Amino acid sequence: MKKLADIGIIGLAVMGENLALNMESKGFTVAVFNRSYSRVADFLGSRGAGKNFIGAETLEELVANLAKPRKVFMMIKAGAPVDEMIDKLIPLMEEGDIIIDGGNSHFPDTIRRTAYVESKGLLYVGTGVSGGEEGALLGPSMMPGGSPAAWQYVKPIFQSICAVADGSPCCDWVGENGAGHFVKMVHNGIEYGDIQLICEAYQIMRDYLGMSADEMHEVFESWRSSDLSSYLIDITADILAYKDDDGEPLVDKILDTAGQKGTGKWTAVAALDEGVPLTLIGEAVFARFLSAQKEERVEASKILGSDIARFSGTEEEKKAFINSISRALLASKVVSYAQGYMLMRAAAESYGWHLNYGGIALMWRGGCIIRSVFLGRIYDAYKADPELTNLLTTPYFRELMAGLIPDWRRVVGACVAAGLPTPAFSSALAYYDGYRCPRLPANLLQAQRDYFGAHTYERTDAPRGEFFHTNWTGRGGTTSAATYNA
Repeated sequence: MKKLADIGIIGLAVMGENLALNMESKGFTVAVFNRSYSRVADFLGSRGAGKNFIGAETLEELVANLAKPRKVFMMIKAGAPVDEMIDKLIPLMEEGDIIIDGGNSHFPDTIRRTAYVESKGLLYVGTGVSGGEEGALLGPSMMPGGSPAAWQYVKPIFQSICAVADGSPCCDWVGENGAGHFVKMVHNGIEYGDIQLICEAYQIMRDYLGMSADEMHEVFESWRSSDLSSYLIDITADILAYKDDDGEPLVDKILDTAGQKGTGKWTAVAALDEGVPLTLIGEAVFARFLSAQKEERVEASKILGSDIARFSGTEEEKKAFINSISRALLASKVVSYAQGYMLMRAAAESYGWHLNYGGIALMWRGGCIIRSVFLGRIYDAYKADPELTNLLTTPYFRELMAGLIPDWRRVVGACVAAGLPTPAFSSALAYYDGYRCPRLPANLLQAQRDYFGAHTYERTDAPRGEFFHTNWTGRGGTTSAATYNA
């Protein structure tokens, strides 16, 4: 009897190919298809040679070689190509079969596709996959969501190929329809924030403290075994040590214009839609936009000047300031995660998802780009209180932040005085101060809105939900915007 494949993969670019190899190495037979069959033939003749792969020249052949319920894993470009592939697969599949999208799809698309595929009698999974090329091959973090009935069938494959942290696979069911891709999007937003914070720490050491790449390498190397220990700290230490062919640090020769694929922007837009102050991640996205204006920045520096005051302390004071940078980095990182979790909670309420927040932290402990020792503390916080509103209010993080604040303020203050831009450090501190402020100036803001637009306001001496309008000029009458809209 012909052996059928446990799963089929569409798309043999670097991520699809490595995931296929990962699955096969865990004992699964994998059918593979690519738009160009030459890519399949090349794969079967090289990295896939002699292994349990079944090559398919057509989609019909791919589906015919799958055991039921059929599981087809798409690793193709997000957007229209995913919709086109779904429409091609549906006629070839039967009730209960499963279509999986492992790309960086926007979560509203996954919500729509789940409903569409389910309406055809099939099941749909949209899963975030983090870890890049190496993670795909050796063990990524995966965040699946979609049709709950599909989980029992894809779980053995997904959890077997994922990274393992403290004995648990970095993969579990996230929630309904677009929940998996939403959580992956937030993961990427936090990644934007983490990267920006690290880059600001690097710039402070380079431009304010006047440190060389080798000196900064030593600092980041020391941070590997601290509370900042993470994948991004590890690779930063490696990058700072890497030399070009002429023996000079390669990082110094790389143009300062950052690219992006849009997931950070999606996170910021989702925060605006949900009314969540995702300030740090928003600033990280804007920092990339600003970096892209290279020519404008160069011209502006000629007009406005580009002098940055240098640190003038002793070597011992310099070491102390480097320690302050590490503590400011840790404090800002806490804010980034706190804001990301606030966004997930708001979206869960809006979309009816049942997210396991502690479980999400566990999924991020290994395999993914933001993996760090820090995540264990987040898991502990949500294990203690699954309904937690904000990480900052938990005993551990409250005490941690209290100890970090003096260094945090010192670093941000010094950078402001020196003329050094630190948008992520600064916005994180501003959010922290704003979140703990019992009375913000929004009372004046509401008075202004009511003055020019009759938008009404609430009073401190009246129940919440009761709105008032004042005829500020004596010419406006008693009609408010609320009255008009009613």
